[in-house]
Amino acid sequence: MLAPVRAEIPARLSDKDFWALSERFSEPNGEFQSDNFLSNERGYQAVIPELIKTAKAGRIYLGVGPEQNYPYILALKPQLAIIFDVRRGNLHEQLLYKAIFEMSSDRVDFLSRLFCRPKPEGVTPASSIAAIMAAFQNVSPTEEIYTKNFKDVADQLTVKHGFALHADDLNGIDYVYKTAFYNGGPNLTYNMAGRGSRGGGRGGFGSTYADIQALDDGTGLNRGFLANEENWKAMKDMEERNLILPVVGDFAGSKAIRGVGAWLKEQGAVVSAFYLSNVEQYLNRNGVEDVFLCNVAQLPLDDTSTFIFTGAGRFGGGFGGGGRGGGGGLNTTFLRPMLADAKSCAK
Repeated sequence: MLAPVRAEIPARLSDKDFWALSERFSEPNGEFQSDNFLSNERGYQAVIPELIKTAKAGRIYLGVGPEQNYPYILALKPQLAIIFDVRRGNLHEQLLYKAIFEMSSDRVDFLSRLFCRPKPEGVTPASSIAAIMAAFQNVSPTEEIYTKNFKDVADQLTVKHGFALHADDLNGIDYVYKTAFYNGGPNLTYNMAGRGSRGGGRGGFGSTYADIQALDDGTGLNRGFLANEENWKAMKDMEERNLILPVVGDFAGSKAIRGVGAWLKEQGAVVSAFYLSNVEQYLNRNGVEDVFLCNVAQLPLDDTSTFIFTGAGRFGGGFGGGGRGGGGGLNTTFLRPMLADAKSCAK
């Protein structure tokens, strides 16, 4: 008797499958205290040298939140990246990034579209990210550019891809695009815009978009998606192949993580890493971290599958630590094995 043939993660998801999987795994929109348009974790790259020694590349990456996932994705080169968030607003931001990656030819073009500003003089795709960001400080956004760009984004998602967006999704994408990137540009901070904003202060929690993109892994190597054209093109390639999949899901919910786990097992896939940010802080506060761990137990794991988390977490620090020039306390990033945590689930 022949063994059943397992499906495999394709090298490219069709538009139909991309949207169907996002819809299949997603839960209803949830609430969080702020919009989280941008990371505030200055030490997030510091664990990458250890991560690539510990977790296996070419598997499945799971994460949460906006753009801070991209350096981990670049480091691990996954077959597929699935980014959860309790807020549908994060799906809106990921779709915005997707459309702009796909329509752009290089980093300068990408940031011109993202910030709705004319391309500045004096920089080229070969320029450093610091020089590019500094140049964008000297040009201003315009309503005319925004209006055209938003229409292009909407057409890219609904016409070119044919995604059956929810009734309020375009309004949500408009909100993210205008509130964060049009208004903030390279000066956007975690705190400055949207629900839960506290003004544009700097420092660890007020690092700007330009600041975050200039960080490195503690060895002097910037692993960010805008650090150079090679990194940016690698992310663009994954977006064009529909391999960055946004899912609306509560870590302690009953559908998203469990649904992804069942599907990944059907594909014969294994999770390489799961970036948690500081979500465990909120799971602990709400008394549901055990529920999350039982969800994690449904994922296909092995002894190299690795959590990437910020702050002490329930289980204390792992190896790794704060990035160069920042990151202490709740702003420090660590690694720890996933399998032991999954086995602690009280089934």
